[in-house]
Amino acid sequence: MSSRLERVRSASLRVALISTAITAVAFAIVSLIVVMYVSAALTSQVDNRLTASLTNLENTGRLGTLPCGQVTDPSGTRFGPRLLIWIQDPVRGLASCDGTPLPVSMQSVNGPTTLTIQDTDFRVTGAAIGDDYYVLGQTLTQVTQARSTIIVAELIVGGALLVLVFFGALAVGSRVGAPIELARQRQMEFTADASHELRTPLSVIEAQTSLALAQVRDPDWYRQAFTRVAGESQRIRRLVEDLLWLARVDSPGLEAQPEPIDVGVLATQAVDRFTSVAEARHLQLSLAVTDGSPVISASSEWLDRLLGVLLDNACKYSPEGGRVGVSVSADGNRVRLAVEDSGPGIPPHEQPRIFDRFHRASELPGAGLGLAIADAVVRVTHGRWDIGTSAALGGASMAVTWPRTLGGAREPLPRPAPMAQQQAP
Repeated sequence: MSSRLERVRSASLRVALISTAITAVAFAIVSLIVVMYVSAALTSQVDNRLTASLTNLENTGRLGTLPCGQVTDPSGTRFGPRLLIWIQDPVRGLASCDGTPLPVSMQSVNGPTTLTIQDTDFRVTGAAIGDDYYVLGQTLTQVTQARSTIIVAELIVGGALLVLVFFGALAVGSRVGAPIELARQRQMEFTADASHELRTPLSVIEAQTSLALAQVRDPDWYRQAFTRVAGESQRIRRLVEDLLWLARVDSPGLEAQPEPIDVGVLATQAVDRFTSVAEARHLQLSLAVTDGSPVISASSEWLDRLLGVLLDNACKYSPEGGRVGVSVSADGNRVRLAVEDSGPGIPPHEQPRIFDRFHRASELPGAGLGLAIADAVVRVTHGRWDIGTSAALGGASMAVTWPRTLGGAREPLPRPAPMAQQQAP
């Protein structure tokens, strides 16, 4: 089990790392686009302000109430950080409102351009107005701060997102991968166990046929050999039938064609079939069906198979001269079927594994598929197990309860009068 979980954890870790890496790349691309878009939008706002200020200066002959500071828009409202103003006069040369130097290459700029002055980024533009040439500039500090804020926020959000994606993918991978790996491992074990169970009788048949063909033998030897071959063939047939039943149960979209079934009638028929088995082992086989209508909605074929498995196990594990009891009762909205025996019972440490395929709790003959089939039938028919020790007989008690069908779509099968007890001699 630990090796299976280790494989699941390793696979989940790889999936989580790949998912995190893909998310990181996608988030980095989106973040870069956002930063570029915001920076371009804010820079465009600065450009629009500079262009509007030049236009206002050209139309009115003034920038605003302050020659170097906040300027006004055409409506007279002050806005934005202060502007830097450079005036290129043909006679006096270049003059600055606050003494900030302007590179020579920018003194004739005629479109929005970014430049760095004293380690500070500015956006400048210029135009000729009258006899003078005006250059206006505005610092890009707000743009830089906004960009830095967005980058820090993206780093925080991105880090949290990547941690969430990593651990989320790891948890989902483990939750999804564990059942898949367990099912795969069970399938492999099932195939290996089935091959092992088939190998033994086939080996016996092969050995007997090889010996029979090796030399001529007397009729009694051939009779014994054919008896062994017949026994092993029957063993193979039973195993194949059980495997086919399990394959039907495991088929997706299985529909068992439910119908109103009187459990008491099926129990009576099953007990009648096992009367000869009980007589051969000198077992007392009894049946008790209480008054009422123990009708459920299920497939008669599936329930008959379940009864066969439970009775076969009870007769097999009861000692010679022991007792096996079958009871059917209807209590409220539930129908209960119980098969009890006077055998050794089910040890507590074996109870969690009794429904495992190919698991045998004793050395008695069998492939270990009977209770696996019974459990599959109970699940398909929406039943519920109640496993314990029989208070009356002292051995195992295998009981199943189903929802009771009240007023089914059609009349249940006719049932004989209730029997207090049916005992094999």
